[in-house]
Amino acid sequence: MDPANWARSAYVGRPMHELDTPALCIDLAAMDRNIERMAEYCAHHGKQWRPHCKCHKTPAIAHRQLRAGAIGVTCAKVGEAETMIHNGIADVLIANMIVGESKWRRVASLARHGRPIVACDHFIQAEGLARACQAAGSRCRVIVEVDVGLNRVGVQPGRDTVELARAIDALPNLEFAGIMGYEGQWLQEPDLDRKTAGIADCMRTLGRCREMLLDAGLSCPIVSAGGTGSYQITATCPEVTELQCGGGIFADPLYQEKCHLRGLEFSLSVLTTVVSRPTRTRAVLDAGRKTHFPDFVPPRLKYFPEATVLQTSAEHCVIELAGAARELRIGDKIELIPGYADFTTVLHDLFFGIRKGRVETVWPIAARGALQ
Repeated sequence: MDPANWARSAYVGRPMHELDTPALCIDLAAMDRNIERMAEYCAHHGKQWRPHCKCHKTPAIAHRQLRAGAIGVTCAKVGEAETMIHNGIADVLIANMIVGESKWRRVASLARHGRPIVACDHFIQAEGLARACQAAGSRCRVIVEVDVGLNRVGVQPGRDTVELARAIDALPNLEFAGIMGYEGQWLQEPDLDRKTAGIADCMRTLGRCREMLLDAGLSCPIVSAGGTGSYQITATCPEVTELQCGGGIFADPLYQEKCHLRGLEFSLSVLTTVVSRPTRTRAVLDAGRKTHFPDFVPPRLKYFPEATVLQTSAEHCVIELAGAARELRIGDKIELIPGYADFTTVLHDLFFGIRKGRVETVWPIAARGALQ
């Protein structure tokens, strides 16, 4: 029996606190509310929603997003796209540069089973994909990533964008489908006015590129942007057609506290056990760095806001106790809210879906380890 089926037979229907720990848990009601709110926000601002799945890597969750109105998903790797397409999610944007014969062949094969889109910022990437698609007898959509100020990947806006788009459009078996940009440099800007102005400037850059493409006789149906930490502003920009925000379904402390995400709620937690009580004001949990990612923002203790995390090592989490948390005993189980969900999910094989305190479902994190 595979681990997911074993966990279902062992735990579904049982109280959450009977789970062995550490266990990665989703408050299903909270996640569903987040999904609905994000979908409604995108629709209200006239944007399509193509949520990034790097935070969950789980087709079952992607299907919930599709039912709420998403048009597809965004991935970072070919392996993630394969997992999604082979599990019935046809429209997948790989928002990354794909390089190498094996990856090009895999994308070309995927294009026979779904409708992938690949981001590109150099002709070499597109030429290799076109060659693979010719050999496979498939056709793949390509969008050009424009550097809107993050200074990571992306072609320079303006003439360079138009020249690359024109070259892609001329390649056999490829379809130029639009442009994207990532305004990630503004996600953690604390001054809301500066953040709003900075994001708007990034989107105007994309808008100018689109106008230049149209003037050059190229179609540009997709203008894609909007990470979770910025989408509530990016959605108001008229230049954008779709948003990639995905992590809001978990709305972890990084997004709420550092990126000022509003209107969503924590839905992800790690169920842990108190394994030691060295002093009156200190407890140790069985959930270290191999269980959750503490670096960007420290984890929070659900239901014990007065307690704080002091230290996280490989297997242990040391917490400073105050208030009601001082009554915790060895063997008690409590929930940690991970500071950043994306780097926590990849440490686990399974999600335990919880509703009203009981295990409702178990989902394998199917694209965990999909690094290629």
